[in-house]
Amino acid sequence: MRKASLGVIFLTVFIDLVGFGLVLPLLPNYSKSFGATGFQVGLLMASYSLMQFLFAPLWGAWSDRVGRRPVLLISTAGAAVSYAIFAFGSTLSGGLALGVILASRMFAGVCGANITVAQAYIADITPPEDRSKRMGLIGMAFGLGFIVGPALAVGAQWATERLGGNPHAVAAAPGGIASVLCAANFLFAFRRLPESWKPGAAPAGKRARAAHFVATLSRPVVGFLVVTFFLSTFGFTCFESTLGLLIQHNFELGDHESARTNAVLFCYAGLIGAFVQAGPIGRLVKSMGEPHLIAASLLVFGVAMIPLPFIHGTIPLSWGVFAHPSGMPWLLMLVTIAGLAVGSGLTRPPLFGLLSRLTPADEQGSTLGVAQSAGSLARVFGPPFAGYLFDRHAAWPFVICGVLAIGTGLVAWARLVGAAGAQPEIAP
Repeated sequence: MRKASLGVIFLTVFIDLVGFGLVLPLLPNYSKSFGATGFQVGLLMASYSLMQFLFAPLWGAWSDRVGRRPVLLISTAGAAVSYAIFAFGSTLSGGLALGVILASRMFAGVCGANITVAQAYIADITPPEDRSKRMGLIGMAFGLGFIVGPALAVGAQWATERLGGNPHAVAAAPGGIASVLCAANFLFAFRRLPESWKPGAAPAGKRARAAHFVATLSRPVVGFLVVTFFLSTFGFTCFESTLGLLIQHNFELGDHESARTNAVLFCYAGLIGAFVQAGPIGRLVKSMGEPHLIAASLLVFGVAMIPLPFIHGTIPLSWGVFAHPSGMPWLLMLVTIAGLAVGSGLTRPPLFGLLSRLTPADEQGSTLGVAQSAGSLARVFGPPFAGYLFDRHAAWPFVICGVLAIGTGLVAWARLVGAAGAQPEIAP
């Protein structure tokens, strides 16, 4: 039963992320086509993460009371409804479209907060010594979802166009496919997912979330790592929320063409990030150590981020675009995004590995939970910040976040390398 249950949980998280990845790269350009400013696009992007941040502890606490299965089923069914609303909103226009899309993203964020329950389910059915390995399934599901989702978004729009679909059908296709996938996921889980937790099986200790934050941030090195994770996530969120707007601005593309191109670039960055985390990361940690790798990854990310807004072109991205000199801007764009994906992909694993090493065994959950919450907050504040700056000048969010990443990398090099050598906080 346990192997089957793990497979269902993996599929549940994977399809949730496929749905998220289907609409995320399209959202900036869709919103812009409905008259949204860059700041409003940022608010739309942030609404999902805000709801996730607020509802994750509520879903988790409710699952302790009623069991994991009903919470996972309700949230998965709700996700299908949220993407159907998104598909409907994509066929509207103006302020009404923006309002419906905002409602759909907030509802999707509420449902997407079920990641906490998925983690609890894995903990329920896995021996303590195997939990870290099993939790890696969720990370794998995240990575694959961010690759498959954008690819499906491009394929859905392309297929709808080739079948003679009208513009409304083309716009609604990604949201419709995400809704169908989540509905199928609900039916599969309804038939195959057993309950893992007997309500009331063990009393749960309670501690205020604020107390977790204060206790964690008061430890100098651990607190600095949490702040570093916030800033690295903040920078990447600014990138992903404004990339679609940037390529539309710099390459003079239409709304739907830029949305498709953005999805292709998201998939490209996801593939590179997945390769880095699945391949050389282990050897790099062994040869460089976590502190050096964290600092170096931030420097790579910042150096790649700064030149991105200064790449301009006049032709769309296509397979044949590199056959003549006019394709050079796209080649430069792909090179810089590759560097950015490598830098981002190399930050998270060693940062969480070092956090785990510096944390006592009985505080692992609370400390890593604080770091995850910091990442969620970065995804709340990053998109509006980037959108506001983009409205002033297209280069500002990229240059400012690039400089911020370089500065954080330099400070990390100074603070973490020395601290790791002394190891003042490493738990026994």
